[in-house]
Amino acid sequence: MDVQIEPSWKLRLAGEFEKPYFAALTDFVRQEYRTATCYPPGKLIFNAFNLCPFDKVKVVIIGQDPYHGPGQAHGLCFSVNEGVPFPPSLQNIFKEIHDDLGVPVPQSGNLTRWAEQGVLLLNATLTVRAHQAGSHQRHGWEEFTDAAIRLLAEEREHLVFILWGAYAQKKGAFIDRGRHLVLASAHPSPLSAYNGFFGNRHFSLANAYLEQHGETPIKW
Repeated sequence: MDVQIEPSWKLRLAGEFEKPYFAALTDFVRQEYRTATCYPPGKLIFNAFNLCPFDKVKVVIIGQDPYHGPGQAHGLCFSVNEGVPFPPSLQNIFKEIHDDLGVPVPQSGNLTRWAEQGVLLLNATLTVRAHQAGSHQRHGWEEFTDAAIRLLAEEREHLVFILWGAYAQKKGAFIDRGRHLVLASAHPSPLSAYNGFFGNRHFSLANAYLEQHGETPIKW
């Protein structure tokens, strides 16, 4: 199966593309995009991988589902296109960055600038039907993104995995804490941000760890 994805990821994930679940997933996604409005645009489904080659990854942030409103999702978790109002979780992420690092809240919610520095902004499910949160869950995407996380955890050293909320923490439960830095807290959603997301200092902790291991810190 010819999947249009960045070459270093294509090489490592080749085995997944040949599995029956991925063929079924591909059929499902194609049918959904043909018959309903879905996000992100088809060419951006693998945007997180395409902007962040395997050997360039420094930090992994795990999200759950793409945004399902018009013009928001572009293949990076928590990120929105230029000019789109910040969703509440992203507002809270920027607030924590400001409180943690003193960085002013940016004008744009497009996190491509993070991805290009080595932040893999990976949703567990890479597609969604418009206005129907979770509509593409349990069709195979989770198995595919588990495989990507496992490859990073097993083949790379000294990465930072950021797990916000119970869903991400469960997805990253297998990661070797002796080999990587795993930062876990409440989710930035308004429902939980005051229960341990605010004040988690994940951005300064991630940068301190990267510097400790000879890597350039992220300009959050």
